[in-house]
Amino acid sequence: MARTGVREIVLLTLGWEDLPLAVSIEGADPALRLREPVPGILLKVDGGWLLLDTGFNTALMRDAALRRRFYGDPVHRAILPGPGEPLEEALAQAGIEMSEVHAVGLSHLHLDHAGGLRHFSGVPVHCQRRELAYGLTPEAERHAIYRIDFDDPKHDWRLADGETEIAPGVTAVPTAGHTPGHQSFIVDVDDSVGGGGYVFAFDAADLTANIDDDISIGGRVDATPAECVEQVRRLKSIAAERGYPLVPGHDPVVWPQLTTELAGRFGRTPAR
Repeated sequence: MARTGVREIVLLTLGWEDLPLAVSIEGADPALRLREPVPGILLKVDGGWLLLDTGFNTALMRDAALRRRFYGDPVHRAILPGPGEPLEEALAQAGIEMSEVHAVGLSHLHLDHAGGLRHFSGVPVHCQRRELAYGLTPEAERHAIYRIDFDDPKHDWRLADGETEIAPGVTAVPTAGHTPGHQSFIVDVDDSVGGGGYVFAFDAADLTANIDDDISIGGRVDATPAECVEQVRRLKSIAAERGYPLVPGHDPVVWPQLTTELAGRFGRTPAR
């Protein structure tokens, strides 16, 4: 039976973060640092483009007072890729208009994943119900989840309570740990463009080491390292069953390599 699914995948690098390795690798030397890419994924599905994650809120970065409040952590430095809006620049490089994005899926609500949501008022936004509920609590800001990024009455929230297909060929899988309602995504590629697929871990596994060595991420909200490792093992099982690669969310080696590989597969200039 032919698979109906995603017809194109475009990976976006929406900036970088210079941060302690211990944020991504539990127990890493606190003196070690890593520059990690900020991911976004465009998926061509029925009806247009679905965007998974949106990068930073540059409006909070370019005003000095707002940057001090929301991006002022001295050990966690956000880096923009250019002078303009990262999403606009990345989509333009790929030859895609912002207006062609007809829906958004959020892995979670951290500032580097939900900050660009302000560009998509009125479109469906897929998120786990538990994540949004947590994001609206006063405690969330202590964990770099800022309701100013997403608390807009014009957003058309499509909230899930568990695993759900958000578009043909795109399945959201709850992987709580990094945040209470974090979700990863299974992407099935349509048979008409070669089939196969990918499992995108996002922040359930930042780096290849989280996957290969069953090491927990260091950044967690109300979860133990063992619980986070169990989510990685679950994703590894899903990927193995389907024969798909499991892609870590912030790996500075894997992300640019896969960006180039997918651009070649689908005949598009890599969006960097």
